[in-house]
Amino acid sequence: MDIIVNGIYQHYKGGLYKVIGIASHSETLEKLVIYISLTNHLLWARPLSMWCEEICIDDAIYPRFTYIGDKDEKNM
Repeated sequence: MDIIVNGIYQHYKGGLYKVIGIASHSETLEKLVIYISLTNHLLWARPLSMWCEEICIDDAIYPRFTYIGDKDEKNM
């Protein structure tokens, strides 16, 4: 199982997000990453398996999200 720590992550498209925890889907028990956009402050949930995926762009492989630290969003 992939381990995700709370903190700030950058999406491969450039957006910054703050992970606040991991939840379990009520019916399937699938693990979901719970996170907040630092741009518009919307709350999101994404399956852990998708969070940890790698993306292929122009024959190069990138992580969907990259951990950049545990800084407070006010200091970003």
